[in-house]
Amino acid sequence: MNKLYFIYNNNKELLIKVEDGDILIPNEDNIKSLNMSLSSLDLLISKDNQEFLFAETHDVTNVSSPFQFLKLQSLLGLLDEVTFNLAAKAYHLIGWNNTYKYCSKCSTLLKDKEDERVKICPSCGFLNFPKISPAIITAVIKDKKLLLAKHAVFPKERYSVIAGFVEPGETFEDCISREVFEETGIRIKNIKYFGSQPWPFPDSLMIAFICQYESGEIKVDGNEIIDASWYSVDKLPENIALKGTIARKLIDLCINEYEVKLESDGVVIG
Repeated sequence: MNKLYFIYNNNKELLIKVEDGDILIPNEDNIKSLNMSLSSLDLLISKDNQEFLFAETHDVTNVSSPFQFLKLQSLLGLLDEVTFNLAAKAYHLIGWNNTYKYCSKCSTLLKDKEDERVKICPSCGFLNFPKISPAIITAVIKDKKLLLAKHAVFPKERYSVIAGFVEPGETFEDCISREVFEETGIRIKNIKYFGSQPWPFPDSLMIAFICQYESGEIKVDGNEIIDASWYSVDKLPENIALKGTIARKLIDLCINEYEVKLESDGVVIG
């Protein structure tokens, strides 16, 4: 079976092929036809007799239609979830490989360990595994309303659910309670796990939860969050989290549960 390649350029954009309106990952024949110089070529995964490789290129002179480079985030919802997660893994590993070249203990140039995905210091033996930064993301529910906030760095007035990085010594539940309170002044309860999503920008893993409002009035911190409010799930802001993100999956779950409740009450939807 023809191998598939996740190729990233200097701007960390992914090489894709557009064919009959579909976005495809280039195969080995495609890469050969482009006569592209690759570096850091490595096997990503072999599954169901399909091999996926990843690499970088600094040679983009031969790239033209139907091939192009696109930001990985722009492919959310356009690639299927399995393919996007594999592309995210490749992106993550390339970033790790480029960032961690020397031992943080003795400054010796690291080498790849042959039997696992880790770098080893030939001088002191220190192991450097790919860095993963866990972050929580949570939907906060109050009656039939959802807490949505605008982060200071969000583009185009986009609203989403609350998120933040886990600190040392914290459980996920501790982190959720702290982040929601720090950013909005709200106390929460009944935290339930929802799902997770690799988010390699640069090295996060998003762990998603659903929780309920307990007490407090909204008071944004003004630094990370510049606006927040309770929104009825049938009257959400126009610009919300992008499709394909786990944030959007949380929002869509709340919308779907609201619609199911209306149907059960005998209210016709649509």
